[in-house]
Amino acid sequence: MKKLFIPLFSIAVLVSCGTAKISTDAASSTSSGVKGDKAFVSAYKEISADDLKKNLYVIASDEMEGRDTGSPGQKKAGVYMVNYYKNLGISFPKALGSYYQKVPADFMKKRGGGNLPDSENILAFIEGSEKPEEIVVISGHYDHVGTRNGVVYNGADDDGSGTVAVMEIAKAFQSAKKAGKGPKRSILFLHVTGEEHGLFGSEYYTDNPVFPLANTVVDLNIDMIGRDDPENRGKQYVYVIGSEMLSSQLKVINETANKRTNNLELNYRYDDPNDTERLYYRSDHYNFAKHNIPVAFFFDGIHEDYHKPTDDVEKIDYNLLAKRAQLVFTTAWEIANRPERIVVDKK
Repeated sequence: MKKLFIPLFSIAVLVSCGTAKISTDAASSTSSGVKGDKAFVSAYKEISADDLKKNLYVIASDEMEGRDTGSPGQKKAGVYMVNYYKNLGISFPKALGSYYQKVPADFMKKRGGGNLPDSENILAFIEGSEKPEEIVVISGHYDHVGTRNGVVYNGADDDGSGTVAVMEIAKAFQSAKKAGKGPKRSILFLHVTGEEHGLFGSEYYTDNPVFPLANTVVDLNIDMIGRDDPENRGKQYVYVIGSEMLSSQLKVINETANKRTNNLELNYRYDDPNDTERLYYRSDHYNFAKHNIPVAFFFDGIHEDYHKPTDDVEKIDYNLLAKRAQLVFTTAWEIANRPERIVVDKK
């Protein structure tokens, strides 16, 4: 997640209804609201702590040199991700012609990106079976802050956790598709670059969308979901930011998905317009929200290793990471398969 918020045009932020106090009995993870939906249950179970850990130990390894925007280490991480999608049989958007969307150095420089080199967003795509023109975006940034004074900042949580979660969610949807139960709407798995320097990759995508923004139903953005913060130490929770800002339906869908699965405690603290962190504006979902596309940002909080070289893979809570990824998957599943696209009824 970007460390310093960029001054942006003021947007009215709605006051949340408070923190949802929900039982965290994970034993009921697939037993309530999805009875009879064998395709969902099978796909849901594809998201595992072991597989998340396996991928994160690569993405956030020293070999990737902290994944700074446009760096050789970031490109190595990108190759690993592309090969992962190829092995799953998940292709790229046909209109793009590859998994890579170039984000030019000039674009970033004009927005305060200094002398960053060219970089790339990585896009994988599953076409919908009934409403392929409508796009559900699941996003996360795969860059971090690189190496400083010879020390690698691995960014295991920021945002290695979100990167591998998007990859696992893609695997779950692809499993359903192979079973003949693919999503009715199309799913774009969007790994953006340049977030740490100024949300550049997501801004470039929304300025140069592969699919029309008018056809983009939602952005579910994942940025840091592998740890806990001091305020919530040991809890089964996740912060959800922005889910009721533009649509009256998105928050309800997400809460229903949560109750049907791991029943995490959903914390809406950062929806408070008086919160000084202003996190609604500080990750990649904002570049969709400013185009009036509903968003939900999933986040674990600001912990003691945030933007430090100690943000390492050994400190990730992989079981909690899996539960949070399953929540995003379940929310996306509902949005992708419901008869009508979610409404935009708030400004």
